[in-house]
Formats: sequence, C-alpha cells, structure tokens
Amino acid sequence: MKLIGPFKQIVTLANLPLRGKLSDDQLQIIKDGGIISENGIIRKTGNYKDLKSEFPDIETETIESVQVALPAFTDSHTHICFGGNRANDFAMRNAGKTYLEIAESGGGIWSSVQHTRNASDEELLKTTLERINFLISLGITTIEIKSGYGLDVENELKMLRVIKKAQNFTKATLVPTCLSAHLKPRDFEGNNEEYLNYILDEILPKVKEENLANRVDIFIEKSAFQPEESKSFLLKAKEMGFEITVHADQFTAGSSRIAVEVGAKSADHLEATVDEDIQFLADSETVAVALPGASLGLGEKFTPARKILDGGGILAIASDWNPGSAPMGNLITQASILATFEKLSTAEVLAGITFRSAFALNLEDRGTLEEGKKADFVTFKTDNFQNVFYQQGSLKAESVYIDGEKI
Repeated sequence: MKLIGPFKQIVTLANLPLRGKLSDDQLQIIKDGGIISENGIIRKTGNYKDLKSEFPDIETETIESVQVALPAFTDSHTHICFGGNRANDFAMRNAGKTYLEIAESGGGIWSSVQHTRNASDEELLKTTLERINFLISLGITTIEIKSGYGLDVENELKMLRVIKKAQNFTKATLVPTCLSAHLKPRDFEGNNEEYLNYILDEILPKVKEENLANRVDIFIEKSAFQPEESKSFLLKAKEMGFEITVHADQFTAGSSRIAVEVGAKSADHLEATVDEDIQFLADSETVAVALPGASLGLGEKFTPARKILDGGGILAIASDWNPGSAPMGNLITQASILATFEKLSTAEVLAGITFRSAFALNLEDRGTLEEGKKADFVTFKTDNFQNVFYQQGSLKAESVYIDGEKI
C-alpha cells in the first residue's frame, strides 16, 4: 500500500452520471490531496495529511512540486497500427482536390492498405509502439486500436497479431477491434455483400480462435458499406459473440439509427447526424463518440456534442488517430477545440475522455479516482486543473501512473 501526494488538487470525477450534461460545480475536487493505491487499485483518496495520520506507517511517494491529479484518459477510437504516410492527401485536400481525385491519384485508404500490407510485422510493431508511447505521454493509458488496413485474411490477422504483441511491451491497456469492414478492397473479386460474407466466414472465425479481438466495427457510408448490408453483417457478428461498434453518420445521416437498432456499444463520428436521430441515439444505451480530429483533418463540422448531452445521451470523445483524416493524435488539443465550438463544460470534456470513454469500451473499472477503481492517473504541473484544457494541449503531462506506479 502506498500514499502518493500531496497534490494541489485531485479531480476525482466521482459520483457523476454516465449520461447527460454536466456542470463544473458537480466536480469533486480534493484540495491538498493524496491517493492511496494497493495492488494496482485505489484504496482511498482524501486530504493528504488526514491520510498520513490514518495510515502513519504507510509507504509514501512525495510530490515535491505543485501538481494536480486527474484520472488517466481513455482513447476509445484509434487506427494507430498502420504503414506509410498520407501527408500528400492532406496537402491535396487543402488544395481543393476531392476524395475521388485523391484516391485516383494513389491516395486514400487504399494507399494505407498497400503500405500496411507491405510493412513487416517488426515495422508495424515498432511504429505502433511509438504511437502508443506518445499517447501515454499525454496521459492516455487505455487505447482502442483497430485493424482495417489489411482487408484480407492474411493482413487483417497480421495487424491484429501485432496489436496483441504490442500489449507485451506496454503497461497501457490495449483494446483491439476488427475493422475488416473498412471498405471493400480493390483486389477483391466480388460485391460488398460477398466481401462481408468473406469477413464472416474467413476472418472472424480466426480472430475468435486466436483471441485477437472481441469487438467488430464497420464503416457505413456511401463510399464503403450500405445500411441494410451493414445491419445484416453486424447482427451476424453479434451472433458470433462479438461486441459491435459502428463508424456512423460521418458524411451521410442514418447509420447511427442502425447502431442503436443492433445494440452497438458505440456509434462513432456522427458529424452528419440529424436532429431526430440525435434524440434517438441519446435515448439509447449506445455511446456517442465524437471524433474532433477527423473534423479538423477534413474541414468538416463537429459532432453535435452539445445536443447529444442536452438530450441525455452518453458522450465520449476520442482522437480517431489515423494516417488519412485524423493525423494529429493529440486528444487533449482536439477535446479542447471541440469544447470551444460545442460549448462543453470542463466536466463534460473530462467525463468524455475518462469514464464515459471507458464505458464505450465496456471498461467500467477505470476513469474515476475513487475506492476500488484502477489506479491510473495523470498529473500536470499547475495549481489549477482548468489550465489543462485552457492551454489546449500545450501544458504537457508531468507524470503518468498505471496501476499506481509512475511509468
């Protein structure tokens, strides 16, 4: 058992609701606080001096400078296992080229597929770990990672095996997701329905057999998979025992309804969601995941986060870090910008990147600093936690703790 502190402020996020809007005066803030951890779990939080008196013989880790402590962050939507680089896509898009023109010139998702297929396992592992370490440096200790740049049995399994292997080299929690239904690859001889059946018959059984992922995702969009074929695919994946999530309403409305209808754990993107679907989603158990990095990368409007929260929905915020539409990867900067445009309280942003985001991954053991939760937290050298988002990512994390140990 160990006491860590004192911290100028500990923002526990305890006793906050899973859904709906939040005000900053709902935040529990412990001043001059300490955190007691034991076997990777939080035993108690409270005033540092009081905890020291209650446990006089406890091992202590003294924080010498003025710092605040927050629950560590969860990034519930990333594509950080990939090969290659698509900087030229970004330049062409900003110069006015359309998605089709970029794809025809050798860019787009297919470019990432080719680079990822050509990368060795060692190269993919190295670059994936570099990106994981960057996210950890931001205070993110739980990271979802999708496949989806392989798009055939051999290469989808290669990606998922690399993600599984990466877990051996990091203390962060990695949550793999099979996104073989990213789009139909150009070299597949058959239509969309036949490709989705190929995933169901050839890829997912092997994913299950090797325990490579228990989550399945699909991109429902005019340029990818259509609503009805996607719904059928998701229901079949669910019957196979997979938890499901959906890339929904990025450019075209309607697919968030499918996510709700099939009982998806989350519907991610939602930039094009219309008002009647916002309430349909908000009334459900499906988490709405805003991806402001994609809005910034593509110059598109933001997820209607304010309306989702006002409607009583569960809102999470994730980075969508990928080589094409969201290359930044800095969740804190993205969440700060989303808050500015959508008028989100600091409490709503914090909830969106901690316990609400963890809930989107079916992880309810983390995201708050209270007794019984995983002792993952991040500290910043400041006397006021509001500075983390006020400085929009330029205030860097001072220390990151996983299971009560500074890494």
